[in-house]
Amino acid sequence: MNPWLEIPLEDYEGHMSLPAVGQAGYLADALERVAREHSPASAAIIGCAGGNGFDRLELAKVRRVVGVDINPAYLAEVRRRYLGCFHDLELICEDFTSEACRFDAADLIYAALVFEFADVTAGLASLRRLVRPTGLAAVVLQLPHRAIEAVTPSPFSSIAKLAPVVRLVPPAQFEEAARRAGFGIRSSVRHGLPSGKAFQEVLLDPR
Repeated sequence: MNPWLEIPLEDYEGHMSLPAVGQAGYLADALERVAREHSPASAAIIGCAGGNGFDRLELAKVRRVVGVDINPAYLAEVRRRYLGCFHDLELICEDFTSEACRFDAADLIYAALVFEFADVTAGLASLRRLVRPTGLAAVVLQLPHRAIEAVTPSPFSSIAKLAPVVRLVPPAQFEEAARRAGFGIRSSVRHGLPSGKAFQEVLLDPR
């Protein structure tokens, strides 16, 4: 079974909010930053979990929001939290790399910390299919750290199920794959957290 189907949402959100992890706030901030800078009318969030950052999209006046996740319990919580907050909220329970993941193309696709668990070629092909020709895809990749494990040890024991399947993707390798998939690299910036972990924020535009 995919480990993401075995991790309760409260464990995931609790883990991501730990001071030693600190990724919940960072990922929401990164989403808000790109939404405010580019003012998309529609945004699709890949691996949306319980809707981290959706409140920022509301502030940025995004009218149509698509949430994609493979865990139906996560999406049920998104619906409970955010139904009525947007002009249109669409929730898709699919593996985003699958051809079955279909929705009307979005102005912005935000895919944060999903390529660590997905086939890069298939994932990029999906982003290319699902983003508007004039849109953008924003991807956040976790970078390796010689002294910090890819999956931070956590009191939320279910999180340990991710350790055997996480695979960090080198940014240069990812960017080359993105070019082959039909994207241009608009920007690629490293961002460090107080925890010591670092991430690469890659902004892609369809060519």
